[in-house]
Amino acid sequence: MALLPHEGSSLISSTHQWNYDVFLSFRGEDTRYGFMSHLYQVLCDKGFNTFIDDNLQKGEEISAELLKTIESSMILIIVFSENYASSTWCLDELVKILECKNNCKLVLPIFYKVDPSEVRKQEGKFGIALAKHEEKLNSNMSKVQRWRVALNEAGSLSGLHYRDGNLESKFIQGIMEKISSTKLKCTRLFVAKYPVGVDTHAKAIEMLVDIESTDFRIVGIHGLGGIGKTTIAKAVYNRIVDHFERSCFLENVKEKSRTIDGIIQLQKTLLYEILEDKDLKVDNISKGINVIKERLCCKRILLILDDVDKLKQIENLLGKCNWFASRSKVIITTRDEHLLTILGKVCTTYKVKELDKHEALQLFEKHAFLGNKLEKDYYELANQVINYAKGLPLALVIIGSDLCGRSKLEWKSALDKYEKILNEDIQEILKISYDGLEGTEQDIFLDIACFFKGWHKDLVVNILDACESYPNSGISRLVNKSLITIDQHDTFSMHDLIQQMGKEIVRRESPQILGKRSRLWHYKDAHEILTENKGSNKIRGIMLYSPKPVTVQFHNESFQRMENLKFLIVYNINICEALKYLPNELRFLQWGNYPFPLPSKYCPQKLVALEMPGSHIKLEKLFKQDFLFENLKRINLKSCEFIKRLPKLCTPNLEILDLSGCVNLVEIHESIGFLDKLKTWSLSYCERLKILPSNLMLKSLNSFDLVRCSKLEKFPNIHPEMKCLRDLDLQESGIRELPSSIGYLGGLTKLCLLYCPNLRDLPDTIYKLQQLQDLSIPTTRLRLTCNSFDSISGYGFLMMEHLDLEHCLNLNKLDFLMQPDYFPALKSISLSRTSIITIPESLGRFPRLGSLSIQNCKQLREILCLPKSIKCVDATDCFKLDLQSLLSQVEVIMGILPNTLWEGARTNLLINTDTGAEIPKWCNHQSVGNYISFWVGRKFPKIALCIALGQNESHQHVTVYFYINGCGNYVYLSSTFEENSNHLWLVPLCRSFLQNHLDDSYPSEQNHVELVYEIKPKRYHRRHCPSYKPRPQNPTVIKRWGVHVECICCSHISGISYFPFQSAKSSSVHDNSKPLPLLSLFPSSSASDMDRRNFNNEGDLGISIETTNIAFDAACRRDFDPDEFKLTLPPKAISSPQLQYDDPCWCQKTKYDSPGCVLVNAGGSSLVADGAELPLLLHRSPTSSGSAMGRGF
Repeated sequence: MALLPHEGSSLISSTHQWNYDVFLSFRGEDTRYGFMSHLYQVLCDKGFNTFIDDNLQKGEEISAELLKTIESSMILIIVFSENYASSTWCLDELVKILECKNNCKLVLPIFYKVDPSEVRKQEGKFGIALAKHEEKLNSNMSKVQRWRVALNEAGSLSGLHYRDGNLESKFIQGIMEKISSTKLKCTRLFVAKYPVGVDTHAKAIEMLVDIESTDFRIVGIHGLGGIGKTTIAKAVYNRIVDHFERSCFLENVKEKSRTIDGIIQLQKTLLYEILEDKDLKVDNISKGINVIKERLCCKRILLILDDVDKLKQIENLLGKCNWFASRSKVIITTRDEHLLTILGKVCTTYKVKELDKHEALQLFEKHAFLGNKLEKDYYELANQVINYAKGLPLALVIIGSDLCGRSKLEWKSALDKYEKILNEDIQEILKISYDGLEGTEQDIFLDIACFFKGWHKDLVVNILDACESYPNSGISRLVNKSLITIDQHDTFSMHDLIQQMGKEIVRRESPQILGKRSRLWHYKDAHEILTENKGSNKIRGIMLYSPKPVTVQFHNESFQRMENLKFLIVYNINICEALKYLPNELRFLQWGNYPFPLPSKYCPQKLVALEMPGSHIKLEKLFKQDFLFENLKRINLKSCEFIKRLPKLCTPNLEILDLSGCVNLVEIHESIGFLDKLKTWSLSYCERLKILPSNLMLKSLNSFDLVRCSKLEKFPNIHPEMKCLRDLDLQESGIRELPSSIGYLGGLTKLCLLYCPNLRDLPDTIYKLQQLQDLSIPTTRLRLTCNSFDSISGYGFLMMEHLDLEHCLNLNKLDFLMQPDYFPALKSISLSRTSIITIPESLGRFPRLGSLSIQNCKQLREILCLPKSIKCVDATDCFKLDLQSLLSQVEVIMGILPNTLWEGARTNLLINTDTGAEIPKWCNHQSVGNYISFWVGRKFPKIALCIALGQNESHQHVTVYFYINGCGNYVYLSSTFEENSNHLWLVPLCRSFLQNHLDDSYPSEQNHVELVYEIKPKRYHRRHCPSYKPRPQNPTVIKRWGVHVECICCSHISGISYFPFQSAKSSSVHDNSKPLPLLSLFPSSSASDMDRRNFNNEGDLGISIETTNIAFDAACRRDFDPDEFKLTLPPKAISSPQLQYDDPCWCQKTKYDSPGCVLVNAGGSSLVADGAELPLLLHRSPTSSGSAMGRGF
């Protein structure tokens, strides 16, 4: 029995290893009621969480619990008294204490009325006691020797000596000073009431800090406000503080640095925490900097600077970051990432991301229900909070605490309010970052929050640049302060609560009067302003967005009061009469399907982007010849039926021009061909377009789209300066010939000439397009010869990745593929609907070729060689093709055949089954239903899927879902198949993809995998519902499907017979009256209709047991005795049909101990379970991954 530790707050309460501050080892009969009771009381009074063992009836052996207590104590005090060595318990404690010496903070020996030399040399009573132990333990002298070594070591340590006559209270005070000066000063910090998700970040940052490295290092933790930077920094501090001589955690540096006195106080705190010098004077900032430089340079310290926002704050406390001793570490938390980059290479950064949904729910649950489990009635409401907070810990904590103890009705009311008005506490903390911005930066932030979240950066930068907001530097500042992010597609994003904070700032500009707000984005507010003429010149932007088309009656003068309006965004709004006025200050105008011409007096000279697709706009009136539109960079007038001619625009800086779908457009003005800045030009589906500029000198043009310009017969001449064009699409155009000047397009990477009925030949200059990566030239009249690719020797299209020759009906040989240096980078080739007879062996020399399409090649008889890199072969409607030969090649590449290696190739094969192809025999799990299941271990095996589809009356869309351990509904495969055709679809499944989902499904030694596929008409779209499962399918559509699961077993399994697998969830496909071949066991997988049970045996050697509808992998111990092995069978095994087996088994029935349990002896021929005899094949087999279960049950 032990005294309870002091219940006051521990000096080290944290997530660290220490459970106690101090552990006391002493001989009770000498000191318990005197010195030890006084020392223990003082320790407790000083706030030390102290362990004292008060078990009066101690046994011979020290308990394991006490050993763990020693390990988890920071300071170990040994009180040597005259009878200490007479106790074997004390001596065992001493041995353990010295073992922990390197891990704890201090081992302090106290020699109480004992000379240290007596302990060290085992003299006097210590020597007598050890002699008695040797006499008593003469059979265990090694233990006595360990005690002697421990006494010698402890007696040599620096400690405190109490002699008769000393004042005990003063001596105890000396002990306290020794403890404090040693490093108990590193008081642990309170992290959080519920530190959910903190430990993961803390471990990652600890690795970046690298406490073992000898260099000085700074780690910067950055992220948006409320993300938990300070909390994480505290957790890191607690984890690593013991490795440093001194430490200091300076909180709220930004707030405390607002005044000179505050900065000086920070310097004083730092110096006192490190030096413990109360008399040190710091009168001004400069002196403080100098003292820090001089006094801290030789100490290995840990310093945390929390919430820094200016470089000057760091300089006041760190100087030039090279003043501290090597192995010192500094951690800085900030909202400003740029601040950390200024520090240079010495600083490593770590961005704190939002909590995932599981962590968010856990944190919210603890605050909303005081640590109790989430009540079922509140589950839906809790999910609303999780979706609202988007993983921001601050919001989860505040909202959870706010909702704690409230009724469901109050929850619903509060959630409605949160959606409209951000919680005040959250608003104030998030707004701190906004308050630190300059005026133009604040404008940029509010513009993005109210209008441009999710928009492309380039467009927004152009718009804001025209507003003189200096967006390039401003946006960079917003990113650095974690207020916005820019994704891989260069689009703006921001946390939903940050966006709501920005909108709340605008709302508070004028809570009651809408017209005095700078921005209006809510439909109701914008509608009121425009219909009731309540606008003012304070309004900077308006967005009127309706989810479905509506008709609105605007006030005639609704825009006349908004002279400073910069952005007008209108969507799905139809007005009853034309606008009479638009502000000339507009920089961005977006109004799709505007039904009238724009006001005659409107002059868009300051406009940056005009986006009015489907409108009734008239360009001749809008772009008056006397004006220069220098700001205009983007015009989107798609599907504007009233545009018949594109006039001279006078837009020298135009970058994007989209006139696609302008079905009445006939002519383009010559001046358009000389727009130097134009990058993207789309004229697709301009079906009446006949006249382009005769010459194109578009130096910046990157993409030119003329798809389905069926009336356009002549392509313009190309200027030699057009080197930027990458993509030229003439698909379904009326072009009769390409000019020889096309050879000037040296940078062209994609050229599409699909279905150009008038195009008969290619110019010889085509060979100059050596940067081509994607070439589509399948026209029925094109005379394609090897010379088309070989006009001049040495040009081999080295960059070509995709070659499409579909519909070249006169193509019957592939001579050009046999050229040794041609197309070395080829990744895909389409030869569909050509007249080829044989695909030569030379196809196998393309090391990157992944896709081969040969649909409808009705003359094709053989493919001599597929490259090992092939991933997809579409051979539908190739009725003369030798499919068995093709399947054999695919099997070899996939590594499915016996004795072949799977090298990571993934070959997707699609063929018709009208010629007799069936599900391959190597599919070891087969079904005629739409459900297959099997079991895997912790490592997902390599698997391949094969689906045979029957004829359908319409296009069918096939989707494969999979579930692991009941989790998932993951869509893995999805494809559409033509009607009136049988198909065989073979595809390997991506192992890494499946492994990732297995890891997320709380895996165990055996994991249940289910595959389900559904067929539906192409027009049908799957519902977006996590709980949705596919419906049963029409069996006439599904012929059969199967899965091959990789086998990791001995060679006797290599030859796999055809076996139509039976599952409880799929139809039976065998006749029970006939003996069936045995299903060979795949230790990495199993499929059956029985309940899987685990075995308790352990070891690496497996025994495989097989019957019709069960497949066991029963493991045995390493010391397995084949003469006796106990095995438990599930009750369903009894109902299994009789099977024939081809070899005598070495099993014999003897007895069973309980229902479902048998004892198996070697040399027999059958197995008994519950009195039912089960013929089976029993053989030894290595298990996959060395598992106890072979991962197969």
